[in-house]
Amino acid sequence: MSGLPGAACPGPRAVGEPAADSRDARLDSPPQEPQRLGAVAGCDPGRTNDLLLLRPRTHDSGAGRHVVFFHGDIQNFQEEMRLHTDAAPWLSWSLERVGRVLGHRFPDSHVWVVRASRMYLHKFSCYRHFVECNMFGAPEHAAYSAGRGAFCQLRSLLSNAMNRADLPHPLPPPEGASIPPGFSLTLVGFSKGCVVLNQLVYELPGARSDPLMSEFAQRVSDMFWLDGGHPGGSETWVTNRDVLKALASSGISVHAHVTPYEVCDPMRAWVGREHEIFMKTLEEFGACPSKKLHFEDEPPSIENHFRVIQEF
Repeated sequence: MSGLPGAACPGPRAVGEPAADSRDARLDSPPQEPQRLGAVAGCDPGRTNDLLLLRPRTHDSGAGRHVVFFHGDIQNFQEEMRLHTDAAPWLSWSLERVGRVLGHRFPDSHVWVVRASRMYLHKFSCYRHFVECNMFGAPEHAAYSAGRGAFCQLRSLLSNAMNRADLPHPLPPPEGASIPPGFSLTLVGFSKGCVVLNQLVYELPGARSDPLMSEFAQRVSDMFWLDGGHPGGSETWVTNRDVLKALASSGISVHAHVTPYEVCDPMRAWVGREHEIFMKTLEEFGACPSKKLHFEDEPPSIENHFRVIQEF
């Protein structure tokens, strides 16, 4: 989340995928309360993240489906947001409330909300345990490195969190046993949180060739980019052709949901250009990414930027 809202976006309307089921039906049942897991260790004891867990609404006898969400700027636990004037107006998009939204969106899955390891000035999310970044959270992407990086951090976090939450059939650590049968992983990044998805894409070829990480990487079924943005001047969307070729051939379903707030801002015109390159390059390499431009007939706004979390 950054910059000033821009003008209406030119060109044809993007077409999104149909909803798997009725959002209204999902919202009929009462919300569940997320379980907070503090300071969960990642690749090493010093790389910890706080997580929220929402358990499936339906019985799942196996390891089942897991959804991991990476939030944007401003978003934090409710009590933290109430304390800061910049964050308080957006309390309806706290991590707990977003977790409940995702619980409705994915009722048959374990939903994990990963809190950024640092919130600079209480508003800039920094995912430094997943990707090198400056104090404002602008990333420096790199290729896979065994025992480090985003894939290692994600797998270690989930393994330790599942054990902490006493889930059946927990994910073993990278050096452990095989992945439990039926385990699948959906990754969702919103705004600044998309830097984690981008880093995972950069690491994907290496992770799939590492015997200790390959099976885990192959269990990623879907990746959702929700209005990606960060304060850097480039790399908001992955544009490296070799990296995108590997993503296109991976079998992962790619979904991109954007709003004019990010892709149509004339002050950050590269965001829209990179989004277009991302989509067209994946299509060129034979992938069929789904895409949708939300709120295209409304003025760009931060509120609509957040609302894409509810609408995707």
